Order: sequence, then structure tokens, then C-alpha cells
Amino acid sequence: MLQALGLGPAEEAVYTALLVRPSASARDLALQSGLGEADCDRILLDLAARGLVVAVTREAVTAAPDPAGGKDVLPPSRYRLTPPSVALAPLLAEQRNALHLAETAFSKLTEQYRTTAARTAGGVVEVVVGVEQVAHRFLQLQRGAQRELLVFLVGAPTAVPRADTDTSESSALERGVDFRVVADKDYLAGHEIVQDVREAVAAGLALRLADSLPLKMVVSDRERAMVPLDMTESGGEPSAIVVHPSGLLTALVHLFEREWAQGRPMFTTGAGASEEPAGDQPTAEELEVLALLLTGFSDRRAASELGLSIRTVERRVRHLMDLAGVDSRLQLGWHASRVGWL
Repeated sequence: MLQALGLGPAEEAVYTALLVRPSASARDLALQSGLGEADCDRILLDLAARGLVVAVTREAVTAAPDPAGGKDVLPPSRYRLTPPSVALAPLLAEQRNALHLAETAFSKLTEQYRTTAARTAGGVVEVVVGVEQVAHRFLQLQRGAQRELLVFLVGAPTAVPRADTDTSESSALERGVDFRVVADKDYLAGHEIVQDVREAVAAGLALRLADSLPLKMVVSDRERAMVPLDMTESGGEPSAIVVHPSGLLTALVHLFEREWAQGRPMFTTGAGASEEPAGDQPTAEELEVLALLLTGFSDRRAASELGLSIRTVERRVRHLMDLAGVDSRLQLGWHASRVGWL
């Protein structure tokens, strides 16, 4: 919590331990924080030098009598916090100023790069070659997005390590990024992928499915796009192009919006979905089956993708038809669209 203000983990532990006490010695804080007494004493001296705590001097503390009858023994120095509103405010202002300077430098460098790149014919498109370089740039675009991510998923999952992809997706969703994905139906190949996609949708990702897509793509904040190049037939290394602001980037965004408008929502519980069967409302699991079937999946493939038996899929479809009061799957699809199940 306080590391952004320049305090390390051990310093924060001592500071927060002292926060709940009127005053304390290094020995007291060592017992409370789990650090060594010598470490606490060193940290307290450093915090005092920075004005975050105040040392209560030995002369200011009433001396304790020596049990042996000798001279009085001075107790160890104790410390108390300087009011955080006074001590931490300058640190906060310093960090804000540093961030402002960094943002200003970032804007200048970005603009300078765009100006320089615009002078050359190849400035609109940057070529990235090699597995590591492509993966690094993909994650760079995804993690750098502040407002919006638009993604096409085609065929088999990307070569970017799954753990890195999951982390960057979670980070984008936690930042409040509008994360929209259109996937072709071949992308959902296997129960593991379906489960990953389902969890991402539950976390806030918006997903629609298309019968086919012309290319893989990620667009970050409508300022940069990345499109992998298929080099497998020629035996070359995996490569991709990064598209900077231009008419080409605008065209890619328009392509995404068109496919998004025509795509079918996936793994959405809809306004009428419930976790348990209740009255005339479908369950989330039943709507998952319906979404796959409306995409064109057979009962067998839907069962495989969801890790279910065919009988379970058929039973859920039959229950949905009963809820809708229809006799055919075509009527079921029309009813689901009309009442907002999907």
C-alpha cells in the first residue's frame, strides 16, 4: 500500500504496526511485525530521519529503577507516528509530480516517434519477427491498453504463453478496459478452451462468435493494431505487423465493429438466466448449450466443448423448448432472441 510512496515492505510493516499504538519501542514492534529487533531499530531510525516517526528521547521517559539497587536504568527509546496527513502528504505530492513528468515525457516521445515515422513510407506499419518478439509485442499492446481492447481470435489459440495471456487479460479487466472479442467457432476447440473463455466472460470480457474471420488481430485503444502474418508455408519465422494511426488502422477498427455487430453473443446469462431452475427461467448452463447450438454446433460437438454427455445436452435443449413453449429448435432460437435469453 505504501510502496508507491517509497516505503519498502519491511518499512511498511513497522509503520503500520506503530499505527495502532500510541508509542512503541523497537522490541515491541519486532514482536508485532515479526522482524528482528535490530532491523526494527534501524528502520525506525530511518523513518525518523525522513520525518515519518518521532523518537521519544530517553530523557523524556521516566526512568525505571534498577532491580539491583544501582543507578536507574533508562528504558529503550520509544517512537510515535508523525500524523500521516503531515508526513505522507509531501511523499504523495512528490510521486504525483514524478508521474506527471513521466506522462509528459511519454507524450512527447510518442508524438516525436509518430512525426518521424510519418516521414517514411513504412512508418504506418512496423514488422515484428520471431516468436519471442511477436509474443512480447502482443502482450505489450494488451497490457498497455487504458480504454479499449478489440480482438479477433481465429483457429487454434495464439502461441503466446497461456499464463501470460491470462494475466494480461485479467489486468486489463481490472483496469476497467472495455474488452471485446470476436472468435470464430473453430477457436472453441476443446473443453479447456471453453472453460477459460467462460471464466474470462464471467470476469467482464464480452464475447461474440462468428462463423469465420479473415484474420487474427488485436487493437489497443484504437491507436495501434497487431496482425500476425502466416509464414508457416514458406518455412519462415512467425511474424506480425503493428499498424500505427492511419487509414489502415481505421479500416481494421471498422472491420471489427462490423463483425461484432453480426456476431452471436456467447456465454452470457442474459436477463432471464438463473443459476438454479426456477419457474419459467433457464439456467446459465442451459443457455451455454443454446449459444453453441445457435452458432451451428452439433449436439455432439457442443457436448464435447462443454465436457457433457450428449444426453445432457439433449435434456437441456428439451427443457428450454418446454420453457419457451415451442416444438422446434428453430422456434427456440427465435424465442430466445425475442425474450433476451441471449
